[in-house]
Amino acid sequence: MSLKNEFESLLVSLDSVREELQLKLHLASMDAKDEFAEAEKQWLQIKSKAAEIADESIETSEEYIAKAKIVGEELKDAYQRVAKRLSE
Repeated sequence: MSLKNEFESLLVSLDSVREELQLKLHLASMDAKDEFAEAEKQWLQIKSKAAEIADESIETSEEYIAKAKIVGEELKDAYQRVAKRLSE
């Protein structure tokens, strides 16, 4: 699987987890809400990077995609922490 495909797969997974967490947030503690708000900033950043990567007219380097993937992995970790708080 290419790095671009891995990143796109990560993006789909993040979107799914994000939507699930949004549904549970109304019952969440303030800490979870604060952490989710911070994660939303990263979500906007990664969505912007994803649009650039998907745009065939913009040349994106493997390094750029790799950095975007790192941000995605950090966001995934943040979502997992929020989900854990919601299940407690």
